[in-house]
Amino acid sequence: MTFIIGDGNPLTIASILAVARHGDTMEFSASVEDGIQDSFTFLYQRIDAGEQIYGVTTGLGAGVDTSVLTTTDGQCDPSRLHQIQQRIPLARAVGVGQLASREQVRAMMAARLAGIAEGCSGISLPTAQALLALLNQGIHPLVPLIGSIGEADLAPLAHIGQVLAGNGEAEYQGERYSMAALSEKIDFRLPTLTGKDGLALVSSNAASVGMAALVLADVAQLINAQSGAIALSFEAFRANISPLSPWVSRIRAVPGSAETTAHLLGLLEEGALCQPEGARQLQDPLSFRCAASVLASVRQAFIAARQATELELNSADDNPALLPEANLVLANANFDGTHLALSFESLGLALARQASCTAERIMKLMSGSASGLPRFLTPHVGQTGFATLQKTISALTSDIVHHANPMSAITVPVADRVEDYASQAMAVVTKTSRLVDSLRYLVAIELLVAAQAVDLRGEITLGRGSTVIHQRIRNLVAPLDEDRSSAADIQRLAEATASPDWLTAGERLLEIG
Repeated sequence: MTFIIGDGNPLTIASILAVARHGDTMEFSASVEDGIQDSFTFLYQRIDAGEQIYGVTTGLGAGVDTSVLTTTDGQCDPSRLHQIQQRIPLARAVGVGQLASREQVRAMMAARLAGIAEGCSGISLPTAQALLALLNQGIHPLVPLIGSIGEADLAPLAHIGQVLAGNGEAEYQGERYSMAALSEKIDFRLPTLTGKDGLALVSSNAASVGMAALVLADVAQLINAQSGAIALSFEAFRANISPLSPWVSRIRAVPGSAETTAHLLGLLEEGALCQPEGARQLQDPLSFRCAASVLASVRQAFIAARQATELELNSADDNPALLPEANLVLANANFDGTHLALSFESLGLALARQASCTAERIMKLMSGSASGLPRFLTPHVGQTGFATLQKTISALTSDIVHHANPMSAITVPVADRVEDYASQAMAVVTKTSRLVDSLRYLVAIELLVAAQAVDLRGEITLGRGSTVIHQRIRNLVAPLDEDRSSAADIQRLAEATASPDWLTAGERLLEIG
């Protein structure tokens, strides 16, 4: 499918997901192309009028005090713009470390195209169309992930921008090429960077925003799966479901509480837990009693991060912004990603609390004194069961909590201390992604352990949703009888949670739009 940028079509997380992971293409609407051209024409009008424009007629960063178009006789020479704009991405392609995945690069390009479509960048239409062609033809620049401090993702976007300048490397149809060789091989027409093209390609937080969209899609799938795992843990523990009563949110209207409790109750509906005397005891450990409350907090943090990300997907973060309708070249700080970074910090902290509760629920299911089931959930006396799995649970939880720790607000100033603050948005999004990777294994373990506990519980009537979830687990993983390695079982379930809707068994708690 092709997503038309413009004509009132807002970009959502789902839009980016379709482009990045499913190979959808993008196109500019006619009105968007007109807006891009108008902005570029206005740029040259202001240059001809002698206006000083950051990054065009002046240097960048600490070099803002340097006029770059002025000749020795004091005249302005716009013919220098090609060389200047060609050098901007080359000089900023300084990223290091792990390369972004194919889908991450596609998400970055899609996010930058969305920003360009706002018509404030001053980019030339041929260069904007060339970036669009990279995406649609499946040419994926090699982008190292370390280098951005979140005040425009200069380094990662420069690795994309330098490809349009005929430099750097790209992946195409599974092979790695220098862009110079690839453009010749497939007759890809490279644009002539001029005006503000080089700066427009790199001066954006599109790398952070594109990756944020992918992380949110992963979080939604994982938490939808985990809601099923929580329901199955309730079944296995024979937990008291009174904390899921609709009255809970009526007497304390915490945001998201009503939706979360209703979602969990829906999974348990028609089971014995919903009947009088269904629970084993009057009050359970807090990891069960507070499960819905913590999950509601995750839901609210997710919604805030989704709103921050979709705001960026449908905004212009160019500095300076070219506004022909206002006859204005606007210096601004729209490149600052603090709000995005803070929303992901909150999401990471919420997920860490979820992980803490998850680990404790699993431990309680394995405890004979807490659950009334055989210790470590082995049916045979003297065997290990899931005992050593507790070490993996502990290690995963520690890793999750580590990646939930907020990034310091203190940063090393750069650009001769002109750039003396940084949001670290990309680093925050990246660490949240690593947190989700570990949480996925923890959720898989809860599914594995809860299913085993249900089996050992004997003849019990599960809820409509939890019946489906239990069966899907058993379609992939056999019950633990004699001691065996659980590693392959955990991996199988972790991969299953990445499949949309595999474990929701009903309505989804989190939506990506």
